[in-house]
Amino acid sequence: MSDATADVAVIGAGILGLATAMSIAQRHDGLRVVALEQESGVARHQTGNNSGVIHSGLYYRPGSEKARMAVSGAERMYAFCAEHGIGAERCGKVVVATDASELERMQELHRRGDANGVPDIREIGPDELRELEPYAAGIRALQIPSTGIADYRGVAERYRELLEAAGGEVRLRSRVGAIRSDPDGVQLATTTGTVQARYAVNCAGLQADRLARRAGAAAARDLRIVPFRGEYYDLVPSARGMLRNLIYPVPDPQFPFLGVHFTRRLDGSVEAGPNAVLALKREGYRWRDVSLRDTAESLTWPGFLRLAQSHWRTGLGEVWRSVNKAAFVSALRRLMPDLADAQLVRGGAGVRAQALRRDGSLADDFEIVHQDRLIHILNAPSPGATASLVIGEEIASVAYGAWFERAGGQGG
Repeated sequence: MSDATADVAVIGAGILGLATAMSIAQRHDGLRVVALEQESGVARHQTGNNSGVIHSGLYYRPGSEKARMAVSGAERMYAFCAEHGIGAERCGKVVVATDASELERMQELHRRGDANGVPDIREIGPDELRELEPYAAGIRALQIPSTGIADYRGVAERYRELLEAAGGEVRLRSRVGAIRSDPDGVQLATTTGTVQARYAVNCAGLQADRLARRAGAAAARDLRIVPFRGEYYDLVPSARGMLRNLIYPVPDPQFPFLGVHFTRRLDGSVEAGPNAVLALKREGYRWRDVSLRDTAESLTWPGFLRLAQSHWRTGLGEVWRSVNKAAFVSALRRLMPDLADAQLVRGGAGVRAQALRRDGSLADDFEIVHQDRLIHILNAPSPGATASLVIGEEIASVAYGAWFERAGGQGG
């Protein structure tokens, strides 16, 4: 174990933490930037276990930070991947209405997409849907050509390389415990020693709210990260031809998840899902992954209790699909009726850090909180990976202006 000093410490080396650390290091030569990561490698949690989709900006409330950053972030991500030889494909997707009750919601998505500047959205009928996706079924659909897929693990690794090329450092197996902020800086107690930084950025994802509370951030008292696990099935190799690109349902706007869908990956494999069940551990990818502390914090949080009271039927349905393959396949058959049970095998899982307020409302937009010498990213779910370059650059710009330019470049 050894101590270290830095101008800026970034907590978390997922895609957002690395993008932020890279952007800060690149903004000023000679600035000492260290990214602290609890795992033995980067991008081990939300970044490395998501579906790899480059989101277009279709779903988000016009005027929100999500909407603004998704549209610009998608183009930046395509350009970054092309420049650095990272796998990415602008493959497009269809959002399918399977009955008349979904048409109004589908048209609202179209309006949102147009308002957000998503290019080339088209409403299509069942015949054109079958031309695009022969095994999909629906009465109407939206085609969104700007949606794509990317290798986000590869993106995160490249961010790390660029951070190190700019003089920064990634310290692995460095879990942050205590945080102490004073007029002279921020002291971070980690499993590999104490880091004394002039400033810090909390990009800890599933642990971000806890670290913010330890640092005394008032905004974190009214917000709790509740982990939801999304479980996937994979199409067997012989069935992968049933899908050309991405097929999504029309989502329920009252629920923070998009519903089970089909996603082609860069290697040609296809994943189907996810459902959304309460994870019993913040980094819990299986039912047997249990933390009594994490479970108790979720179940006793007033915001979760209010959410569960409002959506308990939906929640029970998600749990049932988790333990019953037939129920999961039945949900998928709404989009692809010819799908057979034998064409699906259990796949992987991811955990989403969903921020819930005390009153039961979802933190629906990016939640970035400033606190003296710290910045906390308390909520950055999808399209966080898509917009990671934009988010990282904006945090770097704000931080640099507030911390360094204000003090004549000395950051005092």
